[in-house]
Amino acid sequence: CEYCNKGFKKSSHLKQHVRSHTGEKPYKCQLCGRGFVSSGVLKSHEKTHTGNGPYKCEECGKSF
Repeated sequence: CEYCNKGFKKSSHLKQHVRSHTGEKPYKCQLCGRGFVSSGVLKSHEKTHTGNGPYKCEECGKSF
């Protein structure tokens, strides 16, 4: 990394890491407009809009 000299084996990991220094968040949520540094983080975030998370409340039945 040109900012902190951290090394990465994959160029894609370096590119994602550099965004932590630059603030670039090119992956935007179509529902709320929030930006993310990677498509994987965006996909995880998108699940917050569906209400179909991996955990289910035994009291009310809602998933999160």
